[in-house]
Amino acid sequence: MVRKRDEVPEEEDQEMEEELVSLQFDEPLSWRAGKPINTGELLRRLEKLSQELVDMDQDTVDKDSLTKVAKELASHNLLAHKEGGVKAYAASCLVDILKLCAPDAPFTPTQLKDIFGLLVKVILPALWDPANAYNTQHKYVLTSLAEVKSILLINELSNAEDLLLHLFSSFFDGISGSSMSSSGEQVAKDVEFHMTDILVTLIDEGPNLPPSVLDVIMAQFLRAAPPGGSRNKSDLNGSQTTLLPKEEPEAYVMAKTVCNTCPEKMARYVSQYFSDVIMDITGKDQTNGHKDEADSDDDDAPSGPSESDFKELRKAHQLLRELWRAAPTVLQNVVPQVDAELQADNIQLRLLATETLGDMISGIGAAGPPPRPALDPAAYPALRLSDEPPEHPDSSILTTPISPLSFAQTHSQAFHNFATRRNDKSPLIRAAWTSAVGYIVSTSAGGIGLSREDESTLIAGLRDKLNDSDEKVRLAAVKAIEVFSFRDIVTKLAATGGVDKADSVLSTLADRCRDKRPPVRVEAMVLLGKLWAVAAGELLADQEAVTSALSSIPTRIFNTFYANDPELNILLERVAFECLVPLSFPPQKAKTKSSNGNSQSQTTNDSPYDPDKIRAERILLLVRSLDEKAKRAFFALQTRQPQFSRVLENFVRQCEAYNGGVPERGGETTKQNLKKTVQYICTFFPDSVKTETDLHNFATLNDRRSYNLIKFVVSLESDFKTMYRAVKEFNKRILDTSKPHVLDTLVPLLYRSAYIMFSKSHLSTFIDYSKNDKDKLGVAAQQITTEISQHIPDLFKTHIGELCKDLVAGAPTTNRENDTGLVETLKACSSYSRKYPEELAQDKKFTQALISYALYGQPAKAAKYAVNIMMARKDDKSFVTATELLQRVRKDWGYDSPHFLNKLAAVSQLELLASKVTADANDEIVEMALENVLRKVRTDAQGSDPEWVDDADLDEECQLKCWALKLIVNRLCGIQDVDEAKKLTPTVFKLLRTLVNNEGELCKTKVTPNHHKARLRLRAGQLTLKLCTSKRFEELFSHADFNRLAMLTLDPVAKVRHLFIEKLQKYLVNNKLRPRFYTMIFLTAFEPVGDVKQQIETWIRSRARSFRESKQTVMEATMGRLLSLLAHHPDYSADAKDLMDHARYLIYYISNVANEQNFGMIFRYAERVKQTRDGIDPAKSENLYVLSDLAQAILRKWQERKNWSFQAYGGRIGLPLGLYSTLPNHEAAQEIASKQFLPEGADELLDDLLKSVDKKKKRKSMDERAEGDHAQKKARTAHSRTVAKSKSAAKPTKSASVKKTAVKKKAPARSRKTASSSPGPDSADRRRSGRSKRNSTYVERDSSEDDEDMLEGVARWEYYDSDGNPVKNDDEDEDDESSLSEIEDEPEAESEVEPMDEDPRKTEAIKESELNDPGDEDPDEPEEEEDAAPPKANGRRGRSATARAAPKADSPIKFAIKASVMKGKAAASNKANSKATSSRVTRGRKPVGDHEIGENSD
Repeated sequence: MVRKRDEVPEEEDQEMEEELVSLQFDEPLSWRAGKPINTGELLRRLEKLSQELVDMDQDTVDKDSLTKVAKELASHNLLAHKEGGVKAYAASCLVDILKLCAPDAPFTPTQLKDIFGLLVKVILPALWDPANAYNTQHKYVLTSLAEVKSILLINELSNAEDLLLHLFSSFFDGISGSSMSSSGEQVAKDVEFHMTDILVTLIDEGPNLPPSVLDVIMAQFLRAAPPGGSRNKSDLNGSQTTLLPKEEPEAYVMAKTVCNTCPEKMARYVSQYFSDVIMDITGKDQTNGHKDEADSDDDDAPSGPSESDFKELRKAHQLLRELWRAAPTVLQNVVPQVDAELQADNIQLRLLATETLGDMISGIGAAGPPPRPALDPAAYPALRLSDEPPEHPDSSILTTPISPLSFAQTHSQAFHNFATRRNDKSPLIRAAWTSAVGYIVSTSAGGIGLSREDESTLIAGLRDKLNDSDEKVRLAAVKAIEVFSFRDIVTKLAATGGVDKADSVLSTLADRCRDKRPPVRVEAMVLLGKLWAVAAGELLADQEAVTSALSSIPTRIFNTFYANDPELNILLERVAFECLVPLSFPPQKAKTKSSNGNSQSQTTNDSPYDPDKIRAERILLLVRSLDEKAKRAFFALQTRQPQFSRVLENFVRQCEAYNGGVPERGGETTKQNLKKTVQYICTFFPDSVKTETDLHNFATLNDRRSYNLIKFVVSLESDFKTMYRAVKEFNKRILDTSKPHVLDTLVPLLYRSAYIMFSKSHLSTFIDYSKNDKDKLGVAAQQITTEISQHIPDLFKTHIGELCKDLVAGAPTTNRENDTGLVETLKACSSYSRKYPEELAQDKKFTQALISYALYGQPAKAAKYAVNIMMARKDDKSFVTATELLQRVRKDWGYDSPHFLNKLAAVSQLELLASKVTADANDEIVEMALENVLRKVRTDAQGSDPEWVDDADLDEECQLKCWALKLIVNRLCGIQDVDEAKKLTPTVFKLLRTLVNNEGELCKTKVTPNHHKARLRLRAGQLTLKLCTSKRFEELFSHADFNRLAMLTLDPVAKVRHLFIEKLQKYLVNNKLRPRFYTMIFLTAFEPVGDVKQQIETWIRSRARSFRESKQTVMEATMGRLLSLLAHHPDYSADAKDLMDHARYLIYYISNVANEQNFGMIFRYAERVKQTRDGIDPAKSENLYVLSDLAQAILRKWQERKNWSFQAYGGRIGLPLGLYSTLPNHEAAQEIASKQFLPEGADELLDDLLKSVDKKKKRKSMDERAEGDHAQKKARTAHSRTVAKSKSAAKPTKSASVKKTAVKKKAPARSRKTASSSPGPDSADRRRSGRSKRNSTYVERDSSEDDEDMLEGVARWEYYDSDGNPVKNDDEDEDDESSLSEIEDEPEAESEVEPMDEDPRKTEAIKESELNDPGDEDPDEPEEEEDAAPPKANGRRGRSATARAAPKADSPIKFAIKASVMKGKAAASNKANSKATSSRVTRGRKPVGDHEIGENSD
């Protein structure tokens, strides 16, 4: 059975063999030469043959029957026929025969070569024209080759490489250019599919792939590169990206498919491909040593790859980037080669490898990174966190980061090595790494994702690079953050903390706003400004994540105002007006958007589109986001605009008169006036040369339309829309001129002069919000309205009536409290009444409302504002109202009476403004304030009492005591009679002195709570300063009291110290206190709060620079006063170790004041002290000599450490007579001069102290100090210890007759900036005692005459000019560089750390650390009014210098000089000679009561 069954198949096989189908076609297809077959006939025969072959099956065909036809089809006649149809049908028949005869082709090698030549070079390329008449036959050939895989026969040909190269090139080129065919038809997808299949077959089943073919495949990936092949990231954000296709090119897709379908083989080929390029080039790096991760060297190898080599290498790396996006599996053997480049010695190799790996990790290909997200600060409605980011118009699939695999997981070692490049010593590589990290994190590693650890590590690295020592790295870090979208910044970068959290990425970015390198700070501040503006909608909606991340941005931006950098101030203004609240915000037509929110973030059909309201809301949000310090800077920028507008208007008038260089009249005078005006404006800009050139160029243009546009911009009457249109037209007109660069100067000048934030268009919105606190903007609105009322009251003219009605409607009664918001309205009206008292309502209702606020208003300061308004007109009606108020107060005048706090506050203000009204009741009032309030303690002291309580939590008893103390001082200030005031002054000073000396204690029978005592001694110190702002009181303030008051800067309670110092700074910067009060500031050397100390140091340096630029030696003369203050310090000890504490004070002074130019003068003051004796307590004279030697020793060591050249000061100096007195004779002077008073061992201790200071002075962040030397990149070698020079060697003694005056040392226009090297003691060493109970009774005055008197006696010198001639000058008053007369008579130069560019007596000073006490003196308190002066020079060149060069009546800057100042200077000039002869005989020896400040402050 089995055998029979086996025989059946054999029979069937025989039957099948017998049934083989033979080819029936028997017509000839070839011909002899000269007798060709007609083309039509030939086509018919070929078509017939083709149809028969198609129907045959490979298994049943008789292959022998195909031999003849195969031979004829392979003949040259057919393969080279001129008719395309013939070749098309012949090719169809040929591929069928190859299919039927497979696997053995019935052709000779030569015939196969010709056949595939036809197929590859003719038939397949014809597919790119789908409209071809024989396209069907072409597609049939393609399909057959792909399905049968007969294309593999090409590998057996002798010219296989050429054919393969042609085939691959034809396919890639053809598919990419098929859309450009003449017919315009696209190649069918099945054609593209079969072509790809053929290429895959050739690679996957072929023996090998020729290098030339691989080159063609690799080249397809570079089709993703932008036109021109450039891959500079900075260029890709321009117009070039618009040329990129929106989809991947077809050839690119085909090559990607080929690589992904044959990963193993392609991986080998690609590995060899890159090995040939990378290894050949990197092998030329002769050092070829592997470096440690962080030990790369910045120096290139002695020799290495050439520029052409690097060009090829860059091309290879560009290909690598795209291959990772398209087919990462083919790079498994290539990534280690790139990783090896990270360890190369050659910087360019490491740089290229770092960039490449960074792009590969983030999925960025040859087309470059994606376009940066658009952060449009003027967009409206504002972007919401939940919104999908809008697609960038230049986006392309080729620039979309794509990473098919996780690089960190696939190549973990390479990823780790890449991460270590953050510490590369080359800044180029650190910068490249930083840029790469930005894209890696922002794209989530090409969309594949990062682990939490990897992401946090990279973000921490980005943060560290923001603090890098090299500016290129810091700039790269800032730009790396720019690639993050709004959502990514909030969710990724802010995940570890927002702007207000130290050491977070955003906080560190905000630090870069003060970077000393302009490119870094510009990028950082602009980015932050845009971020906040984009987030404004979410901030207004109080979105938690956005608020915690970005709400503090405006504070950080506006705090840069205190950096003392004019360039930074200009940048701040541009960011404020172009980013935070852009001039173009909101756009004229905003899109409507239905979402829950408010008008800041949406526009609904219910609320009409009101651009002014929307803009005002943005301004309110900005102010709400600021802290107190930043608010002062913000308001300073706005409130100085009236002064700058007058400056600019004057400049325009001068330009009109100048008439383009051809004045119509007064030619030379007009030119000089313009020149002086331009020079004055230059004082407000960092580059005075460029500013002067730009302004003169603008004047030369003589564009009258531009002049009118400027007038529109700066006019108070212009609404915002008019102003904005004028600015736009002005910019356009200037850009169209031949000198568009003048906008660099004119735009900042316009920003400073225009009413941009405080526009009349916004005021109604501000007032509305101040009433209802909508969106929590009420407080900000109240603050803005108050500022406007104080500094730009003209804006209120149209709204003051409405405000008065609101006050009347909301007036409190005995049973009803007022709205707290009305107190700010009351304050605004109080400020307005000072300038326009007649414009306020005068009816009985309003008057009674004011009385109600005075009696019942809450908080109690409402009474103060009400009395201010009540007394503004100072007419009979005002005094009648004040009398009525006083009568109602006295009806129930007792401590336990209702609303006693209001009554006390009202009476306090009446004592100041209406002293005649209170005169009859003064005894009763003062007795109540002193006996029943100040000298009684009703709150029991507890051991748990806090040292300080904030204003909001302050109990009523303490508030009453503060108001009572102010009442006593106001009573003194309100007295008009000079003799009466002089009689009462010692009593008031005694009261204040007692509070300071007794640490705030007045009661003798009961202990006052600690927080009451702290508040009272602070208030006593502040009120003492206030009294000293008046000449008639300051002259009675003794030196002993001065020294005791100075100890408040060392108070153990931080708030007492800080608020006292801030009040002191405020008065000093406003030029209200005499220069001796600068001495107190230098007792802050041991301030333990680092930020406060840094702010004070910044303030000191600013004032010192201001005085230097105005040619005043106030700070240098302070050395003499400081030594006296330290000699009477309660902690003074002559022990060498204890003296080191005093040495810290002196180092603090020297580090912030001394530079190479004024060093000689400071040294001279230190020497001069040793030629006197103590004027307060002669028994302490030796203290002065010890400190004099100590100061000289420190100065010598400081000079050596700074490598300054020492030039002895040749001018004459004096010391204050009240502090110092003359020595009895020449012998005593010689004995003191020759003796060294420093104790043994002090010199060595000084060396140790200075070394410790150097150690604590770590490398500062680039933004820490705007003024100072650049951070040192290398550790400074320790200075060798030096032995102090003897006095005789350091200072030769001269004996010569003294001349009347000395040559004043001429300081350069711009003194060289010096680095601050202040000591940084531990907080425990801040001070050893805070106060001393001892008080000296010596009350002699210190003045310019005192200084002159000190020039008599033992040390008289003769001075010579530069030519060696004796110098003579009859005007002795001009000699004293530390005199008060020069400081007071000339407007003081303002530095940028005090951001007030207005008259210092007209507006509050803004300074580095000022934090106003809410309960303290308010700016609307009546002061001595003066004419407004123009803005000050912001620390560049002081107004005093301008004042000296002020022109006469026709001067263009006549407005810059106060009338009172000019009169004072004239009076000084007339009196100088008469006073010079009598001062020594009479003034210094007058008793205190007869010594008038007016006599010695001419």
